[in-house]
Amino acid sequence: MKKGIHPEYKPVVFQDASANYSILTRSTIKSSDTIEWEDGKTYPLVRLEISSASHPFFTGKQKLIDTAGRVEKFKKKYSKK
Repeated sequence: MKKGIHPEYKPVVFQDASANYSILTRSTIKSSDTIEWEDGKTYPLVRLEISSASHPFFTGKQKLIDTAGRVEKFKKKYSKK
């Protein structure tokens, strides 16, 4: 690898405040906020609006679409009389 052209790859904490969920991972993102992690070390903090802990697709709290009602409505509207 060429020196000086790659961003710094370091441990970062991503925090989803709405779900009270945090994860420590590695990233090249820069942040001025910091947080003390469970191991006692201080890491950069990135706050998220939504994560897998709060997204409806991953939590299973999606709205279910009534496809049966739509199919019946379509058949009734376009059926031969």
